[in-house]
Amino acid sequence: MTEIPDGSLSLLEPRAGEEGAPFWEATRERRLVLPHSSSTGEPFWFPREFVPGTLETDIEWREASGNATVYAVSVQHKPGPGRDPEAGPYAVALVDLDEGVRMMTNVVGCDPDEVRCGMAVRLVWHPLSDGRNLPMFTPAEEDQR
Repeated sequence: MTEIPDGSLSLLEPRAGEEGAPFWEATRERRLVLPHSSSTGEPFWFPREFVPGTLETDIEWREASGNATVYAVSVQHKPGPGRDPEAGPYAVALVDLDEGVRMMTNVVGCDPDEVRCGMAVRLVWHPLSDGRNLPMFTPAEEDQR
C-alpha cells in the first residue's frame, strides 16, 4: 500500500474522534483497520461507540486487505472544503471493500472521468499534517487482485 501518486493534494483534514481513534492510529503505520462486532465477527463502517443494530460495545479492530470495487462515483468540478481550485475535478466514490463494508473516499491516480462503477481499486495513502494518513483508492491492476 503506497502513497497517492500526486503528493501535492490539498484538502481539509478530518477530525479524529474518540470512536475512530484505533482507525486513525493504524493509519500512522499505513494500515487500514475496520471495526468488527466481537460477538458476530461482522465488520461495519464507520467507527462508532456501538455495533450497528445492537447495544454491543465490545468492538474488535482487524486489518483489511485494501482491495475494493467502486460502487458509485461522482466527479466534482468545484473544489471541496480545503481543496485547491487549481487542482481540477476529482472523483468522490463509494467503494465496497472486500471485507464487506462500504466506504466513502476519493479515487486518485487517474482521470476522474475514467472512474466507473465496478472498477477494481486498491488502497493508497495521502499523508496528513499530524502523521496520520488518509485512505484513498487508485485503479488496481488486475494481476494485483
